[in-house]
Amino acid sequence: MKTDSIFYRIFQSLPSTFFELINQPPSLASAYQFSSVEVKQLAFRIDGVFLPDTPELPIYFAEVQFQLDKKIYSRLFAEIFNYLDKTELTNNWRGVVIFPNRSVDTGDTERYAELLNSQRVTCVYLNELSSIPTSSIGIETVKLIIEPELIATTKAIEIVNSARKEILNTAQQREIIQLIETILIYKLPRLSREEMGKMFGLSELKQTKFYQEVFEEGKEEGKEEGKLEGKLEGKLEGKLETIPQLWALGLSIEQIAQALGLDEEVVRQAVQPKS
Repeated sequence: MKTDSIFYRIFQSLPSTFFELINQPPSLASAYQFSSVEVKQLAFRIDGVFLPDTPELPIYFAEVQFQLDKKIYSRLFAEIFNYLDKTELTNNWRGVVIFPNRSVDTGDTERYAELLNSQRVTCVYLNELSSIPTSSIGIETVKLIIEPELIATTKAIEIVNSARKEILNTAQQREIIQLIETILIYKLPRLSREEMGKMFGLSELKQTKFYQEVFEEGKEEGKEEGKLEGKLEGKLEGKLETIPQLWALGLSIEQIAQALGLDEEVVRQAVQPKS
């Protein structure tokens, strides 16, 4: 799952979720503007930056880490200090690293012990979010990312129903529902069209940004690569991984084959249930 892009969308749609994760008042979000920034000189990209509208409040740097990485902290601090050096901002700063669980937090810490043991850095472990007393739609959406597959769809429906009741802004409500759809598609790529349509309505799903991006990306690949005629092992593997997602989104075998430049028989075999 592309967790960094998922979190980016969550923090854009519900910035209060970020402050809930670090045990700060959700209302603090109104004083911040969220974005993703790149330190061009070294091609560093910071997953998310919350910039305050006043010099008294700290800048928050957010990093999402779902894979083992010994250099996570060296990279994080390099990104932060380069960003601070390249701007004229005088605000204090805080770093937040979001892990799925503690076992992924394997970065080398010896050289950064003083920073990590101070209030500068907060590590958030998603599997421990049950300790948060109040559970908002944003927090429940974040928790859905690591929910077991057996209960993911049930949780997703609960969140969608809550969003429809609690969020009055139609555009924001639609964005949250699309986020839930995207998370489910990544988590459960073999979710049937009928199941997805029953939960959200297939016509609604086809209007999502994710649906459009996946379909257009597949169509472009089909134009560039042409039909499957030889040993295209590298490209073929990526296309085969995309087939279940397109199938779950409601595309027909013919549409998928055309979009990815594959033979229909290859697509048909990929979507058949495994015995």
